[in-house]
Amino acid sequence: MNYTLVKDFMTLLEQFETEAHTHPDSYTIDIQGFKTWIVDQEDVTEDDSLEEPYWEGKENGRTAESAINTLLVHLNRYAKTYSKSAISNSEFSTQEDFIYLINLKAFGQMTKMELIKKNIHDKPVGMLIIARLLRQGWIEQSESDIDKRSKLICISEAGLLALEHQMKKIRQATNIVAGNLSYNEKMSLINILNKLDRFHYPIFSRNIHSDNLISIVQEEYSLGK
Repeated sequence: MNYTLVKDFMTLLEQFETEAHTHPDSYTIDIQGFKTWIVDQEDVTEDDSLEEPYWEGKENGRTAESAINTLLVHLNRYAKTYSKSAISNSEFSTQEDFIYLINLKAFGQMTKMELIKKNIHDKPVGMLIIARLLRQGWIEQSESDIDKRSKLICISEAGLLALEHQMKKIRQATNIVAGNLSYNEKMSLINILNKLDRFHYPIFSRNIHSDNLISIVQEEYSLGK
């Protein structure tokens, strides 16, 4: 047995458990959490060798965080314009309509709140989208056997058909959003965005009131001070 390898592994495992306990919202203490942590460590190692890029306003003291926020907002707006084109001359009113259907097709039956949270929407906005899909006959709802107060929803045959009619354009729009990135760049971007999503989603799921959100995140994560 290679005891040096075992020793190195135990050292890594100890580091992982320490960080997982320190940041419980970032890593689950299981094999999947360990694998995610390992990927993140590789990202850090690779990033150490990267030359710091230029961003607009850098010479005037603009921070990297400001540039990241602006670029994410811009990319979201670009993606929306392509999505709008993908559903033009169709029965879909908004991109949220087909995104909700895609999630139901991919993940199966779920409660209304599960679907709303999966799409990172507030309850009022999500319920309006669900009501619109019900009127179109694209989703069906039934009572939950576990909680009678909850409604389970699933995509209907009509919803599957509507989605299929538009999927070619939707896939084209998706490909365009990824732009001219190489395969390796796409994989790196997925890793980075997944890391950000794993950070933000648990905070979002707590439904912290807007008045207190920034101060609570600042206090708990020592960010943005």
